[in-house]
Amino acid sequence: MITVDAERGTALLLGTRLALTQPASRVVRAVLRATAHGAYEARIGGRPVSDAVLSPGWSSYEWRLQVQEYDVTHLIADVVGVEVLLGNGWWRGGLGFGGLNLDYGPSLGFIAELEVTYQDGTAQVLVTGPHWTARRSSIIENSLYDGVRIDARPPSDEQLTVRTVEFDRSTLVPQTKPAIIRHETLRAVRTWSSPSGKTLVDFGQNLVGWIRLRASGPAGTEITVRHAEVLEHGELATRPLRGARATDTFVLSGGPEDVFEPTLTFHGFRYAEITGHPGDLEAVVVHSDMSRTGTFECSNPLVNRLVENSVWGQRGNLLDLPTDCPQRDERLGWTGDIAVYAPAACYQFDCADVLHGWLLDLAVETEHSGYVPFVVPNVLKHAPVEARAKSEFMLGPTAIWGDAAVWVPESLWHAYGDRDRLAVHYPAMVRHLEGAEARLSPSGLWDTGFQFGDWLDPTAPPDRPQQAKADPGVVATACLYRSARFAAEAAGILGRNQDARRWRNLADRTRDAFVKHYVHDDGTVHSDAQTVYALAIHFGLLDGDLRQAAGDRLAALVREDGHRVATGFAGTPYVTWALTKTGHVDDAYRLLLQEQCPSWLYAVTMDATTIWERWDSLLPDGTVNPGEMTSFNHYALGAVVDWLYKSVAGIRPAEPGYRRILLQPTPGPGLDWAHGALDTPHGRITCGWRRQNTGYDVEISVPEGIEADVVLPDGTRHTVTGGTHDFRSAP
Repeated sequence: MITVDAERGTALLLGTRLALTQPASRVVRAVLRATAHGAYEARIGGRPVSDAVLSPGWSSYEWRLQVQEYDVTHLIADVVGVEVLLGNGWWRGGLGFGGLNLDYGPSLGFIAELEVTYQDGTAQVLVTGPHWTARRSSIIENSLYDGVRIDARPPSDEQLTVRTVEFDRSTLVPQTKPAIIRHETLRAVRTWSSPSGKTLVDFGQNLVGWIRLRASGPAGTEITVRHAEVLEHGELATRPLRGARATDTFVLSGGPEDVFEPTLTFHGFRYAEITGHPGDLEAVVVHSDMSRTGTFECSNPLVNRLVENSVWGQRGNLLDLPTDCPQRDERLGWTGDIAVYAPAACYQFDCADVLHGWLLDLAVETEHSGYVPFVVPNVLKHAPVEARAKSEFMLGPTAIWGDAAVWVPESLWHAYGDRDRLAVHYPAMVRHLEGAEARLSPSGLWDTGFQFGDWLDPTAPPDRPQQAKADPGVVATACLYRSARFAAEAAGILGRNQDARRWRNLADRTRDAFVKHYVHDDGTVHSDAQTVYALAIHFGLLDGDLRQAAGDRLAALVREDGHRVATGFAGTPYVTWALTKTGHVDDAYRLLLQEQCPSWLYAVTMDATTIWERWDSLLPDGTVNPGEMTSFNHYALGAVVDWLYKSVAGIRPAEPGYRRILLQPTPGPGLDWAHGALDTPHGRITCGWRRQNTGYDVEISVPEGIEADVVLPDGTRHTVTGGTHDFRSAP
């Protein structure tokens, strides 16, 4: 690996030339393999080797450094010029919150080989080494959190010294996750002056990426672009960014036109404040390369916007890995968020590869720590000793966050049915369950140790997000049951029969302890909060009369709360499911369609275009929530859309990977029609219903050769194979 000693903020330009030993016309294949400690962009002959940006992405660098492979045959000439832009990326990113400023290493590095194969079977190979050149690029500051400074004036031609350094080559692994790429551009929908006289721009959509700017003017003229998700009092609201400056500065060259594109950073923003000549600008949307697979529409435009908010939230937070938020000084791979959101994510997009790649990092982090870290990759383990000491009480297995080791593979299994990948993910499930099992109290409950619990219950104070109505032991024990049950299923699928018995036994013991200690004879559950009923019902901890009594109590609580949301991270994904399963569809719909805060549609009425971290991230008077955690792009609470896709529209896998389909649409009050569509490996599935005076018209389409079980709203059942089918259902 080669490295260069230079200022921390400076992005480097590395280069070399290769004279071919045979004419370029005799080249049959040329491949560039590369990776970096940092973020790089490679060019051959002045042309990009791919559409990727921010390569190699973020992984658990200590053990897994992804290597990219590019077919560059079309770029080869008799003399091959290779140039690489190298910046900080996540490697030297100053990551974390609260001023941690965590790096993986003090120096950037790059390693590559260019292999050119000729018609006669011989090959010529170029590798990185001290013969490469290095100089400073026009990017003199680069930071994921703070932004970049690009000076388009001619840089110094000073040559920097390139050194070869040793590193652990066993960390090199083939790239698994899809590349990070540009997807689309958005033009401003409004430009105006703020009360303080600042030029503000609204792109109409909270997005993740950067602003591409074209401008001309005298050399040395500076244009500064600040980013934010919302406005407050008519000005850019930057307090939610905490320590992140999210500011790009562009210095003009004095030429006819400069084009600036800050590809060594990214921002979460809808609004921008421009100081200096604004030039011509557009927002570039950036995230992992994943295709949209699922859609949902209904008669209520606010619900449709909620779904699109979830889609945009996933786009912004799956930039190489599933993050909590894309804008402030954090942007970490929090495990709890994707644990609850994965089913919706796998419907909305084909995210099999990006989540599989992230789970490989989760597995290696879990192997070394002994439990599933709260964030993956776990950069927090590099925090100073004194900082880690403050949170020692939090270390160890936790429910939901740790359950990501089980719940994300579970979602991937149901969505894609890939047995080989399930086998790869299984060991991390085992480590999580063994860690949780060791924490059980003598009663068999998981009521010891630190728990996030029903994080961000809407009644929790802004500065105490863990202060929920739901007892954390109830939440954790219910989650353990779900995880043990799926681990038993996975073990059986993989032929690990002894393990299957072990996890079934743990699930049974956990269920018995839950019912014995937490469930009363009348079906009420300890702490009597919506979340505990939602988990107990949806996870299958209750049967028969107890289940129905719990459902009735949940519906009563929902009514007492005026059909406003009363759940946090733990309960929100499942409350409408639990109501539906126990015959309270009307209450589930009224909860969905509530517009007063806290509710899903409150944010929509406040012009949200992504899912918020808090139910009231923006208060009714338009001011920002005073809490320190106030993101406006935080998909976890949007997990309700999974119920829209699979219950309201009714598209579910009857077998893993949709090899067999269950179509069970569930109409309810407040919607006149709903329609869903999903692209699967077997073809496109659609299911929709429309209310008529005497019942419902239901229309479905099924891929050829695939069987579908159809359950109409009146309970009538049919089995169909392939094609389009129309049904009439009684009310």
